[in-house]
Amino acid sequence: MEIGIDSFAAILPDPATGKLPSATDRMADLLDEVEVADRVGLDVFGIGEHHRAEFLDSAPTVILAAAAARTQQIRLTSAVTVLSAADPVRVFQEFATLDLISKGRAELVVGRGSFGEAYPLFGMEPQDYDELFAEKLALFLKLGETKHPIWKGRFRAELKGQGVYPRPHQARLPVWIGVGGTPESFARAGTLGLPLMVAIIGGTFARFRPLVDLYREAGSRAGHSPDKLKVGVHAMGFVGETDAAARDAFFPGWAHLTAKIGRERGWSPPSRQQFDAMAGPEGAFLVGAPATVAAKMRHASETLGDVSRITFQMSTASLETAAMKRSIELLGSEVAPIIRAEAAAKP
Repeated sequence: MEIGIDSFAAILPDPATGKLPSATDRMADLLDEVEVADRVGLDVFGIGEHHRAEFLDSAPTVILAAAAARTQQIRLTSAVTVLSAADPVRVFQEFATLDLISKGRAELVVGRGSFGEAYPLFGMEPQDYDELFAEKLALFLKLGETKHPIWKGRFRAELKGQGVYPRPHQARLPVWIGVGGTPESFARAGTLGLPLMVAIIGGTFARFRPLVDLYREAGSRAGHSPDKLKVGVHAMGFVGETDAAARDAFFPGWAHLTAKIGRERGWSPPSRQQFDAMAGPEGAFLVGAPATVAAKMRHASETLGDVSRITFQMSTASLETAAMKRSIELLGSEVAPIIRAEAAAKP
C-alpha cells in the first residue's frame, strides 16, 4: 500500500485572535512539509485545487513544481485537478513540465471538484457539470496517446493536428479518477480502466464498499484486468504521539472549516462528539497514535477489498506547524513500517 499526504494549503485564523497568518509563511511551511514527507520515505504528496479564501492551492502545479525542486523520491500529484473547469491541453502541458522538472514523478488525480467556484470563475455552466468532465477527460487521455491530436468537441476549440508540447518524462502521465459518492463516477472510472481515488471525508468506510464493487464490476465488464483497477482512499488523517494529542491538534481546524462550509451547505454545526465518533474504531477519520492509525488503515483496506493507496488530508491542522511536521514524520517512520511489514508478510 502506498502512503501519502494531500494538502489543500489551508490558511486558518488563529482561534485566540481571529487573525490569519501570512500567506507567504503558510506556503513556506507547506513546502517544508513536502520535504519532510520526502525525507521520511512517504510515497506521494498531493496538492488540491480550490478557488476560495480558505485555501492557497488555486495553482497546484506551481506548488508541485516548487516541491519537485526540493525533493528527490516522492511522487507529486494533484488532489484533485478540477478538469471540468480547465483546458485539458493546458493541464497536460503543465503536468508534462512538472514531470520533466521532477524527472518522472508527476501524477494527476482528476475530478469535477466538490466546490463550484471554478465553474463561473472560468466561464463554465454548472448545469454542464458532468458533460464537461466526460468530454475533457476523453481529450486529456487522447493527449497522452498522440502529439498531434485530431479532436472536436462542444466545450473547446477543435484540434486539427497541432503539436502539444512538451511531452512528459514518463511514457504516460499516470491519471487517477477522483470520486465522491456518485455511482456514475465509479462506473465511468471502471469502464475506462483507470485507478480510482475515493474521497471519504466522513461516515464509515463500509458505506463505500458497494460503490467500489460497482467500479470493479464495470472494469471487469469492459475487459480490464484486476491489476489495472486500483483503489485509493483520500481521508481525513493525522498522527500524534497519543490518540488524545492527535485529536486535540486536528479538531480545531477541522471544526472551523467544517462549520464555515456547513453554513454554506445547510449542515448542522460540527461537535467534538461527532468528531470523536469519526476518529473512533468505526469512523473514517485516520486520527490517532501510530498503532491506532495503522489499524484503521488496515480496516479501510479490508473493508474496501484491498486498497492500493491511502492519502491523509491533514491540512486542517495547519495552525499547529510543528505538530504537522511531527505527524508527517510519525506517518513515515512509525505507521508506514507497520503497513509495509504486514504487506510483505501476506502470501
